[in-house]
Amino acid sequence: MKNQMKKLLVAMVGMVAAFPAFAQDTFMEMEVLTVNEQVTTLVTAGENIRFVDISTNKVVGDQPINNVIRLKPKEAAVDGDILGVVTIVTERYRAQYGLVYTSRISEAVTDKEIRQPETVPYHNPAVSLSTEDMYAFARKIWNSPARYRDVSSRGNRLRMRLNNIYTAGDYFFLDFSISNRTNIRFDIDEIRLKLSDKKITKATNAQTIELYPEMMLEKSTTFRSGYRNVIAIKKLTFPNDKILCIEVNEKQISGRTVSLNIDYEDVLSADSFHDALLKVE
Repeated sequence: MKNQMKKLLVAMVGMVAAFPAFAQDTFMEMEVLTVNEQVTTLVTAGENIRFVDISTNKVVGDQPINNVIRLKPKEAAVDGDILGVVTIVTERYRAQYGLVYTSRISEAVTDKEIRQPETVPYHNPAVSLSTEDMYAFARKIWNSPARYRDVSSRGNRLRMRLNNIYTAGDYFFLDFSISNRTNIRFDIDEIRLKLSDKKITKATNAQTIELYPEMMLEKSTTFRSGYRNVIAIKKLTFPNDKILCIEVNEKQISGRTVSLNIDYEDVLSADSFHDALLKVE
């Protein structure tokens, strides 16, 4: 009987050992940021921050730009006091830091960059493509050959052409280029995307819907002879009496404008993104 019990205990221990251990972090295991009411602590992530939670009202914070948050205690406290925990959720990971008060300004953290070992992978259901993935796709599209040959427009000795439309995740990637046949440099003021009526009659009111890019690959704002860019927008459908318009406006005083109208049929022809498609002429 004793031998049977011993064998049973050994078997149970083996079964427990076969299951992975799930670690649970406590405050003592967290990375600590020492903070002071006279110092602003900047926390920088390698990608866009989607959500921030500060577990206490003793610390205030905000998000001045997409990948940076600012933290500061509201008032002085006792050295070593635990003020709370800040939780940061990005497009692909989350991180937590304990906030501990220090009265010595020289010890307060002014600039903190989130490092990979401090993060936990996180599948954010609101993000189908991270910003990093968007830029990676856009760069590959930019380097791919043009697949559209007949979608273009001309004006002011400028020619604007659609090169490619790809779809990935919840986004369309619009690849277009502009050739300048003048000797006058084109200084870009803004790039606008609009959904407009295809035909405008006097009897109807024209309706234009402004669209906003989720990502724009090329940041340069001036070109002499040629320009190319890839823009990502949220997937959309629209009726056949509408057109998707990309409009590039020049800075005043010259104020030249060049635009490209994309029919719904062209949008329906968008390729699913994968490397093989990008290599096809």
